[in-house]
Amino acid sequence: METVGILGGTGPAGRGVAIRLASAGYDVVLGSRDAQRAGDVATTLAVRGAGSVSGGSNEDAAQCDLVVVATPWDSAVATVAALRAPLFGKTVVSMVNALAREGRELVPMYPARGSMAAQIAFALPDSTIVGAFHHLPAAQMEDLDSGLDADVVIFSDSDPARKHVAELVDQMPGLRAIIAGSMSLASPIEAFTAVCISINIRHKAHSYVKLAGLGH
Repeated sequence: METVGILGGTGPAGRGVAIRLASAGYDVVLGSRDAQRAGDVATTLAVRGAGSVSGGSNEDAAQCDLVVVATPWDSAVATVAALRAPLFGKTVVSMVNALAREGRELVPMYPARGSMAAQIAFALPDSTIVGAFHHLPAAQMEDLDSGLDADVVIFSDSDPARKHVAELVDQMPGLRAIIAGSMSLASPIEAFTAVCISINIRHKAHSYVKLAGLGH
């Protein structure tokens, strides 16, 4: 089974993805600018299943077969650009949302190329970019007993890559993959994360996206 690296994986979003990947049998490397911190965080995760979570530098995570970008949005491009060589030819999954807080709401930011996925794709011309994991509540992702039953909306210009990521997502407990389409959908999909978080702030809830009527 392929290994998965998570750049900036020590935050809540990265930890949640890591735990559910490990529960699906994947060996995951949490990447960080501080490898020691990543190792410390990895030891705190309550992993179930046949997989594992270890810590390392972002460079260590970039050596994995498939790589997820979970850094803050304002450092994502610089992080991946510095790793262009080890990410050459690989599928890179962006879960990055450009958001800013205004009062009790989050509002979407629109990068120069319209989305963070497009910004990352420009920085990594020799990698294949897939968008996924945008609308998930981090606390519920990290808690395998939360009862999470969420859909993960996936987009990419590469049909084989988005199908591959969908197969990976479908193995993760509590998640169902929904392929939306091409990178042209990146901006609205990323921006909708602001709606999800703002609703949760207003209602003191942990809601998530679930699409009905798809028949699977």
